[in-house]
Amino acid sequence: MQNILIVDPETDFLDWAQHQLTTPNTNVTTTTTADEGFKIYCKETPDLVITETHLQPFSGMELLARIRQRDASAMVILTSAFGTTQSVIESMKLGAFDFLRKESLPFNLKPVVDAALTSQAEMRAATAFKPQLTVEQHQESIVGQSPAMQQVFKMIGRVAHSEAPVMITGESGSGKELVARAIHHYSNRSEASYLAINCAAIPENLLESELFGHEKGAFTGAAVQRIGRFEQCNGGTLFLDEIGDMPLPVQSKILRVLQEGEFARVGGNATLTTNVRIIAATNRNLEQEVADKRFREDLFYRLNVVRIHLPPLRQRKEDIRLLAEYFLQKVSFTRHLPRIRLSEEAVRVLEAYPWPGNVRELENTIQRASVLATTEVLMPKDIPLGMTSAIQETAPNMISHSAELTVEGAIELLLNRALADSNVQLLPWLEREFTLYAMKSAKGNQVKSAKLLGITRATLRKRIERYNITKELTIQ
Repeated sequence: MQNILIVDPETDFLDWAQHQLTTPNTNVTTTTTADEGFKIYCKETPDLVITETHLQPFSGMELLARIRQRDASAMVILTSAFGTTQSVIESMKLGAFDFLRKESLPFNLKPVVDAALTSQAEMRAATAFKPQLTVEQHQESIVGQSPAMQQVFKMIGRVAHSEAPVMITGESGSGKELVARAIHHYSNRSEASYLAINCAAIPENLLESELFGHEKGAFTGAAVQRIGRFEQCNGGTLFLDEIGDMPLPVQSKILRVLQEGEFARVGGNATLTTNVRIIAATNRNLEQEVADKRFREDLFYRLNVVRIHLPPLRQRKEDIRLLAEYFLQKVSFTRHLPRIRLSEEAVRVLEAYPWPGNVRELENTIQRASVLATTEVLMPKDIPLGMTSAIQETAPNMISHSAELTVEGAIELLLNRALADSNVQLLPWLEREFTLYAMKSAKGNQVKSAKLLGITRATLRKRIERYNITKELTIQ
């Protein structure tokens, strides 16, 4: 006989859940308070505990902590109608089997309970991580309630306490560095240094010096000794952004650090040691880079111990409203601006846009709309999407000068507009518009469209997916 304990303040939910889970081989006990739930657990040691996060006289998170302190192999599932990013991450760090939002329970409760009970013997045999219960509250910076992002939060909670390297993949602007910071924040290294370096932003001849440091006189301009990031970050976490752009010679030295914990400064003979956790990120397909001999296979396997993939914003549209409202509040608070809200029409416009620049583009768009807003409610016309506003401002000039405007002149107009506004993302907009124009000209024929654009059909299909170009758009 399997025993399940459910702790929830709502008696209607308890009745429903008890009915759903009770079987001839499963007994379900219920209670409405955390202290009574802990007493029942200590007395009966049920096989599984399902607890709401909002309880009295202490929280479900505290109940989880007490149960896991008593039994490191205890199986606990947390539920909440208002699961925040921090609560999801914290619950997984404390050892919860899963975290479920209340609205998903009609579909997910039974399968997750079955999985928890099936995994019980294995979980009891495992050595549990003893969490630090004094982690400071901090303002949430990763926002999302979509199933894909919930999985990301759970992965952060699971890997934070380990020392394994983490590879974060995802398109530009999807929030890879925020994930890296969250992993560091919830790790045992949270009190030590966190440093980030963009491997694509530093010239090849300087990257090695940035990472490992150099001795005085090591090369022209090396007037003094420089301490590199691996020394500065000893005991902490080093985030290597755009790792796919790292030159091969530097890759070899990174591999040595990962294998031996040793390195030498540029121009130096001394072997130095460091204890750094590496978190890497890339928007490239590293498997293809390895196949093309542009990335070391051995380094790839060293870095790819744990992989967290961030989905593009267009694949989690249910997060767009939440993110937009979060950024509105953030702008109002940090810039002391009047509180602004989104109209339903503006939300629909935001959700229909493909967001080639992902969350970063959305934040920039909301910031610009907030600064330029003349009313307390943002309407569709107030939302500067990608290059839309640039074209709206540039088009009259192009039309009025159409007789003498050359291709070079049109490009110059667009470039000048882009240079005047750092939020304008010219290339993603142009790529989408040219793809859409080619599809319209070819009446939706992908072979003809790819030929017109001078790209392969596979590349065209990726663009169609990336920019959410539907069949309806190509026949307008």
